Amino acid sequence: MTVFDWVIWGGAALTIAGLLALIWCIVTVAKARRAGLDDAQLRVRMRGVLAVNMGALAASMIGLMLVVIGIVLGK
Repeated sequence: MTVFDWVIWGGAALTIAGLLALIWCIVTVAKARRAGLDDAQLRVRMRGVLAVNMGALAASMIGLMLVVIGIVLGK
């Protein structure tokens, strides 16, 4: 295995971790909406989910960039 293979697999793992975090965000928001919380409580819960959501999107983006870099430079 070359170093570029490691970059590709590391990027794929990071992307999968980001996608799993995005799924967690979707499930958490769906549960909060179904719980019938008032507006203030819902905003507090969404504030925490928003931070995880932004981190998950960033992790997925960086992971996909690593995969592309590994494929392009590994040729």
